[in-house]
Amino acid sequence: MKKLLLILLMVISCRAFSQNKLEKLTIDKIMRDPKWMGASPSNPYWSNDGKYLFFRWNPDKSASDSLYYITKDNFTPRKATIDMRQNTLRASSVFYNNARTLFTYSKDGDIFFSDIKSGKEKRITQTNDYESNPVFSFNETKIVYTKNQNLFAWDINDGSTIQLTNFQKGVAPIVETKPANPRRGQVSAKEEKKENLNAEEKWLQKDQLQNFDVLKSRKEKRDITDSINKLLPKPKELKNIYVDDKSINDVTISPDGKFVTYNLYKRPTDAKNTIVPNYVTESGFTQDIPGRTKVGAPEGTYEFFIFDKEKDTIINVKPDQIPGINDLPDYVKDYPSKDTSKNKTQSRNVIINGPYWSDKGTNAVVDIRSFDNKDRWLMLLDASTGKLKLLDRQRDEAWISGPGVGYSFGGGNTGWIDENTFWFQSEASGYSHLYKINISTGEKTALTTGKYEVQEAQLSFNKKYFYITTNQVHPGEQQFYRLPITTNKAERITTMAGANQITISPDEKQIAILYSYSNKPWELFIQENKPATKAQQITTLAMSDEFKSYPWRDPELITFTASDGATVYARLYKPTNQNAAKSAVIFVHGAGYLQNAHKWWSYYYHEYMFNNLLADNGYTVLDIDYRGSAGYGRDWRTAIYRHMGGKDLSDNVDGAKYLVEKLGVDPKHIGLYGGSYGGFITLMAMFTTPDVFAAGAGLRSVSDWAHYNHGYTSEILNEPFNDSIAYKQSSPIYFAQGLKGHLLMCHGMVDENVHFQDIVRLSQRLIELGKDNWELAVYPVEDHGFVEPSSWTDEYKRIFKLFQSYLK
Repeated sequence: MKKLLLILLMVISCRAFSQNKLEKLTIDKIMRDPKWMGASPSNPYWSNDGKYLFFRWNPDKSASDSLYYITKDNFTPRKATIDMRQNTLRASSVFYNNARTLFTYSKDGDIFFSDIKSGKEKRITQTNDYESNPVFSFNETKIVYTKNQNLFAWDINDGSTIQLTNFQKGVAPIVETKPANPRRGQVSAKEEKKENLNAEEKWLQKDQLQNFDVLKSRKEKRDITDSINKLLPKPKELKNIYVDDKSINDVTISPDGKFVTYNLYKRPTDAKNTIVPNYVTESGFTQDIPGRTKVGAPEGTYEFFIFDKEKDTIINVKPDQIPGINDLPDYVKDYPSKDTSKNKTQSRNVIINGPYWSDKGTNAVVDIRSFDNKDRWLMLLDASTGKLKLLDRQRDEAWISGPGVGYSFGGGNTGWIDENTFWFQSEASGYSHLYKINISTGEKTALTTGKYEVQEAQLSFNKKYFYITTNQVHPGEQQFYRLPITTNKAERITTMAGANQITISPDEKQIAILYSYSNKPWELFIQENKPATKAQQITTLAMSDEFKSYPWRDPELITFTASDGATVYARLYKPTNQNAAKSAVIFVHGAGYLQNAHKWWSYYYHEYMFNNLLADNGYTVLDIDYRGSAGYGRDWRTAIYRHMGGKDLSDNVDGAKYLVEKLGVDPKHIGLYGGSYGGFITLMAMFTTPDVFAAGAGLRSVSDWAHYNHGYTSEILNEPFNDSIAYKQSSPIYFAQGLKGHLLMCHGMVDENVHFQDIVRLSQRLIELGKDNWELAVYPVEDHGFVEPSSWTDEYKRIFKLFQSYLK
C-alpha cells in the first residue's frame, strides 16, 4: 500500500512539473502577462539612515509590485509596512549642510529640519500651502524653501520666517510723482486731501473743531501721532517682481543668501497641438486626447534673471555676451539662396541652467544650451554684475548629447570638487569622459580617457573619489569603479559580467546592485563598496520554474565590418537546426539612441523570446547596434545626422551581407522587423533596398519625420522649413514607390508618441501607388508601448506568419 501511494505521488509530481515545463515556445505562451516569467526587483533606494534598502518586487504575482526591504543585518526580503512606507525617508530626499551634521527635507507639502547629533527633528511649516525644495542658505543659518513659487527663509536660531521674493503676474504699474508743494515740499495724501477742500468745506471743518471739544482733542492726538510716525524709519517693503504673462521656473538662492536667480518662460501663442482620437471608450463616444506639437512648431523663449537682495536690483543676464552666440550651423551652406544675413547678427535662443554654486557660495557656473542643439557653454557667472566668463564650449555640428552631457534643456552631470575646481562630462574626445577645470586659470584636465564611455558619475561626500560606471571592459558591459581624484587610476569594484546598475548607500560603504545577464533577468545583489569584495544575492525569483525550463539562448556577441570600414556590434541567435530555406531575420531595435547588442537582459524581452522562437524554427536571427545606437561614442551617435535611413540602414544591409557570406543564409530569404525607430528602419529598408529584404514588419513606425515631435527630431534633422533636404531623404513616405517585398504594418490607434495618423498617411500613399503587397493591422486600445497580452499575441502571430509565408 505504501509503495502504491509513493508511485501515485511521483506520478502527480511529474505531471505537475510537465504542466509547468516550457517544452516548446509558442507565441501564445511567450506573449502572456509577463508575470509568468518571474519577478524581477526594480527601483532600489536606501533609507536616509542607511538601515534599510527598499525595492519594488512582486513575488506573489499580485496585480502590481509592492515595496520590500532588507536591513544590514537581515538580507531576507520582507514586505514594508504602511508605517514604513509613510515614515521612512529616502536618502535622495534630504538636503545636508556642508558638514553633514544637519539636514532638511519636505514631506507631504511641509518642511522639516533635523539635527543628526542630537537626533532632534523640528517641523518648520504646517500649512495648507505646498512647501518644497528646502536648502541651507545665508551661510547655513537659514533654511530657504519654496511656497507658491516664492522663496521663504526660516531662521534656525530663532525660528522666525521671512518672505524673500514676491513674484507678481502682470507689468509693473507706472508710478506718477506729484510736483513738490512750493510751501512745504512733498505733500502727504492726507495733506493733499485737505488742500483740495473748497472754501465751504474748510469753513465747516474749522467750525466743527471750535464747537466740539471731543473732536478737537482727537485731532490733536492724531496730529501728534502722525508727527511721531514721520520721524520713525519706514520698514523696508518687499520688492515686487513683475513677470508679465511669463511662467516662473528654477527659482534658487545662493548659499550666502545674497542672490536669487530665476528663469522666465514665455509660451508661444501660435503653436498648434495635435489630437489623438480614442475610439474605444467607456462612454461609447469618441474622445480626443490632447497631443503634442509637431517638429518646427513655434517655441517659447527663456530669460535668466538675478535678484540682488542687498542692492534690491534685478539683472537680466543677456545672451549676447556668450562667445559664438551668432554662429550658424554648417548645414545652411546647402541652401545658398536663403538670406542668412539677419541670422548672423541675431542671437540664437538659449536656456541658462543653474547656477551651480560652490559650497561656500564663492563661485557659480551656469550650463547654457542653444535651442538649435549645436552648443553647450559652461560659463562662470558673476552674480553681482550678470557678466559671464567662458570655461568650456562644446560645439557639435550634429547635436550635443551623450552620457552625462544632457540634452537641449540641460541635465548634464556637473559639480564642484573645491571652491576653485569645477567638474563636468564632455564628448570632446569623441567619448563621454570626466573633466575638471580650474576656474581661475582655465586649465582643463581629463580625469578619464579612452575609447569607452563614462555612463554614470558621482562625487564622494569627502570629494576624494568619483564613483563611475563605464563600458571600458566591453561596449556591452556596465561595470562600477572608484576613481581617486589624485591618481586618476580607477579601481574596479563590480566583477559580474553583464550590467551592474548601482545605488550607493548613504555612508558610501555598501552598494545595491541590480544585475542581469543576456539570458538572465534582473536580480538584486548587495556588496561592500570596495575592490576585491563579493556580491551577495538578495532576490532569486526573476525566473519562474516554467521560464527556467526552457534553455534560453545566450546570444553570441559578434562584430562585422560595414561597407565604410566601421566595426558593427550585433547579437547573433543561431538556429538549432537551420531550415531548408536557409532563412534569416534581422531585428531592429527602437529609440535610435539605445543599445541592444549587450550582455544584459534586454529591454526588448518580448522580442528576445520571439527571436528564440524564430531560431527554434530554423531562422538565423541578427540584432544589430546600427549607427545611431548608444554605447559607442559621439561619432556613432551622430552618424545619422541629417540622414536617418542612411548609415543606420546600411549597417543592417551590411548585416544581411554578413549573414549570406559568413553563415550561408539564402539572400532571397532575409526579412526584418522592429518597432518605433526599428519600424522606421523597416519601412526604409523595404522601400529603398527592396532587393535585400523579402519581407518586413514595421511596428508603430515613423513614416514622415515632419510629423514627429520637436525635441527628438530637431536634434537630428534640424527643422523641416530650415532643412528640407534632411527630411526628404529621411522620411519613408517619399520612397514608398520602391516597395517590392511583402510588408506588414502594425500600429496602436491611441499612440500618443508616433501618431496613428502617420501610418494612415502612408497607407493612403501606398493605395495611390497601386501597391497590393502590404497589410495594416490596427490595435484600437493600444498606445505606443503595447500593454494587453492579446495585442502582443495578435501582432506577433502576424509577424511570424509573414516570415513563414515569404522567407521559407
